[in-house]
Amino acid sequence: MSEVAIVTGGSAGIGAAISRTLLARGMQVIVLDRNAPDWADERLVHRQVDLFDAEATASVATAVATQHAVTHLIHNAGVIRPNLIEATPPGDFTDLAQLHFGAALTLLKAVLPGMRERRFGRVILMSSRAALGAATRGAYAATKAGLIGLGRTWALELAPDGITVNMIAPGPIAGTQMFHGVVPAGSEQEAALARAIPVRRLGAPQDVANAVAFFAGREAGFVTGQTLYVCGGASIGQLTV
Repeated sequence: MSEVAIVTGGSAGIGAAISRTLLARGMQVIVLDRNAPDWADERLVHRQVDLFDAEATASVATAVATQHAVTHLIHNAGVIRPNLIEATPPGDFTDLAQLHFGAALTLLKAVLPGMRERRFGRVILMSSRAALGAATRGAYAATKAGLIGLGRTWALELAPDGITVNMIAPGPIAGTQMFHGVVPAGSEQEAALARAIPVRRLGAPQDVANAVAFFAGREAGFVTGQTLYVCGGASIGQLTV
């Protein structure tokens, strides 16, 4: 059976590393992103969509599920929107709930009939080390933590159908627009953060892509409902951004 993966936010950063890794494993990759990748592959398809837009997401989900026999769903797209309590607008929670929860649900519902028919599927949700708590990350941490509970629930519902659902929770990953939008590249803040991580370095997009590759494989069929922290040990120590 040929394998087809949806990767949200797959054009750059962690998403691009995931997309390239899955392509290297022989999959076709469908990237759902507002921006097109600045690289190409004969098995790479880009569908432009704003996942904050529920109607647009539903339309793309239906089209992709109709045109492709999707076997893997990797929901990687995410936004931080850092703010202290007093400066956090309630709309941040609504927006990030749509991006992190709503888009995942819409996409899964679209591809689920095919996965059930084939009795095979891999769903991977991108959480975050911030799910354990991080100052200024109220809406982000709340929704990323919620993805863990959501994924564990889906894992229970889908296990009898041969579909696994797992979560990955990255720590600080350098070289991404999202990270450097908060921590300037080359700054003392970046260096101090690296020193605070037990392995004494920041993560790279490929570190996360390697974890995705494990959960995506057929050899991981006995692993479901799990959260893998790809964080250099930051999830078991103190971390200040």
